[in-house]
Amino acid sequence: MRRSSRNSSDSRPAVGDSHVWQTLNSLAPYLWQYKWRVLLAISCLIAAKLANVAVPIVFKSMIDDLSNAHLSIALPTMLLALYGALRFSNSLFTELREILFARVTQQAVRRIALEVFRHLHALSLRFHLERQTGGVSRDIERGSRSISSLISYTLYSILPTLVEISLVLGILFAKYDIGFVVITLISLTTYVVFTIKISNWRIGLRRLVNDTDSAANTQAIDSLLNYETVKYFNNEDYEARRYDAQMSLWEEAATKSQISLSWLNLGQQIIIACGVTAMMWRAAAGVVDGRMTIGDLVLVNAFLIQLYMPLSFLGVIYREIRQSLADIERMFDLLRVNREIADTPDAIALRAKSVSVSFHAVEFSYEPKRQILFGVDFNIPAGHTVAVVGESGSGKSTLARLLYRFYDVDCGQISINDCDLRKLTQASLRAAIGIVPQDTVLFNDSIYYNIQYGRPEASRDDVLAAARAAQLAEFIERLPDGYETRVGERGLKLSGGEKQRVAIARALLKNPPLLIFDEATSALDSKTEKAIQASLDNASRGRTTLVIAHRLSTIMNADQILVMNGGRIVERGSHLFLLESNGRYAQMWTLQQQEEESAGPSDNAMYQRP
Repeated sequence: MRRSSRNSSDSRPAVGDSHVWQTLNSLAPYLWQYKWRVLLAISCLIAAKLANVAVPIVFKSMIDDLSNAHLSIALPTMLLALYGALRFSNSLFTELREILFARVTQQAVRRIALEVFRHLHALSLRFHLERQTGGVSRDIERGSRSISSLISYTLYSILPTLVEISLVLGILFAKYDIGFVVITLISLTTYVVFTIKISNWRIGLRRLVNDTDSAANTQAIDSLLNYETVKYFNNEDYEARRYDAQMSLWEEAATKSQISLSWLNLGQQIIIACGVTAMMWRAAAGVVDGRMTIGDLVLVNAFLIQLYMPLSFLGVIYREIRQSLADIERMFDLLRVNREIADTPDAIALRAKSVSVSFHAVEFSYEPKRQILFGVDFNIPAGHTVAVVGESGSGKSTLARLLYRFYDVDCGQISINDCDLRKLTQASLRAAIGIVPQDTVLFNDSIYYNIQYGRPEASRDDVLAAARAAQLAEFIERLPDGYETRVGERGLKLSGGEKQRVAIARALLKNPPLLIFDEATSALDSKTEKAIQASLDNASRGRTTLVIAHRLSTIMNADQILVMNGGRIVERGSHLFLLESNGRYAQMWTLQQQEEESAGPSDNAMYQRP
C-alpha cells in the first residue's frame, strides 16, 4: 500500500545519541523550573534506597543472633523493630518522592502540550493544508504521554536501580571478598549489554508498529471526516479494505515485536539464573568453610533478589525510554516547524475604526512552479465595496487569503491604511477583518457556540441579534433544542445554506471595520438570499468590503468590480461601465442572464444600496 509522505518520513532509524541529548536538552528547562522539588525528590529516592539496602543487613543480624542460643531475646526484638521501621521508611520516602514530583511531571506535560497547540495555530495555512490530522494528533498524544513515561521510568526505575547497585556493590566489597563483586559485575554487565543490543534491534520493530498504527489512524480519521463522500460513492467496503490492509501491516509488525520480546525475556532469565547460581555457590562454599554465616548467605541472596528484580524489567524500561524519547522528539519537531508567517519585532497594532486597502504589484505562488497572481493592483477606499469576479482558479480567493495574511506575497505589497501588512501584528490585523467563507466549517458544538465564536465575550442578546440579522432565528426556534442544538462534526447536521447563515451571523457579531464575503451566499436559495440582502447591505454600509462573487447579479451596485483571468485583472469599473465595454464581464453577464431565464425568475440584488 502506498504510504503518505509524512508516514514515510517517520519510518526513520532509532533515535541517535545526538537526538537523545537534543531531546533531553529541550525537555530539561520545563523540569528545572521546579529544581527544588526535583532535588528533594532525588533526596527521598536515595533515602528510600538506603533503607531498602539496610533491610537485608538487619535481617542477616537477626538470623545470626537467633542462631546463637546464648543471646537474650531482647536483641532480636530490637532488630525486628528496626526491620519494620526500615520497611516503612522505604515506603514512606518512595511515596514522598511521588508526592513531590507529581506536579513537576503534570506541569511539564501541560506546558509543553499548550506550547505545541499554540505553535500549531501559529503556523501558516500552507502547513495545515499539507498536514494529516490523524498523524499530528497522534504525535501530540504520544509525545505528551511519553513525557510522563520518560520521567517515571528515569526517576522511579533507572535512577533507583543505579543507586541500589552502587550501594550493594560497596557492601559486598567491604564485607566479603572481591569474588562476589566480580561475579555481580560480570552478570550485570552481560545482562545490560545483551538487553541494550536486543532492545536497539527491537526499537526498529516498535517504530514500525507505531508508524503503521499512525497510518491506520490517519486513514480512519480521514475516511470518517469524509463520511458523506464515502456514502455518495457507496465505497464503505472499499474504505474497509483500505483500512484492513493498513491494519494487517500493523498486525504483522506487532506480532514480530511481541515474539522478539519473548526471546529477549528468555535471554535475560538465562543470564540472571547463571549469575544467581554462581553467587549462591560461592556463598554456600563460604558457609561450609566457616568463612560466612547462615545470615551472610541470606544477605547475599536478598541482595541478589533486590538487584535482579528491577533488572528483569530493564528491557521493557529501556525500550520504553528510547520510544518515549522518539515520541517526544517527534512532538518537539512540531515546535521546530518554521512558522513562515511571523510578526516582526517592531510590528505595530492596527487600531482604526475605518480602513482602506491597497494591493500594489502583488505577485504570489503557492508553489514555485505555479504562479497564481501576476502584478495585481487595486485600491478599496475606506467605506467602499469592491467586488472580484472571474472563472474558477483565476486567483479570487487568493486575494482574501493574502489580505488575511495566511501567506505573504512573493512580490509587491498589500497595505491597510498605507501600512504594509507585514508591519502589523497578525492579531490586530485579523481582529479588524470579518470573513464569510464559501466553505463554512463549524465546530462540533451548539449553534449558539458557533455564532458566539465570532466574539466570545459577546452577550446572549448580541448573539440573538446576529442570528436575526442573518435570518437564522426563525429556523433555530423551530428546533427542539433551539440554540443548544449541536451541529455535528464540521457542521454536517446542517444544510449548506444553514451553515452559511451561521457564518454570516458569526461575522456580523464580530463587527469588524473590514468585511470579506467569499461567495457568501453561494449555498443559499434565491428566497433566503433576498431575505438577508438588507442585513448584508447594512453590515457592509460604512465598512470596507471585499466581495468575491460568482453570481454577477449580487454585486451590481459595488463601487468597483474587478474581473480576473489567469491571475491578472483584465477589466475593472462599475457594472454599467463594464457592460458598455462589451468585454469579458459583459459576456459573463449575458451568459448568466440566459441561464437564469432558462432556470426561472430569480430575484438577486445583493449590495444594491438605496
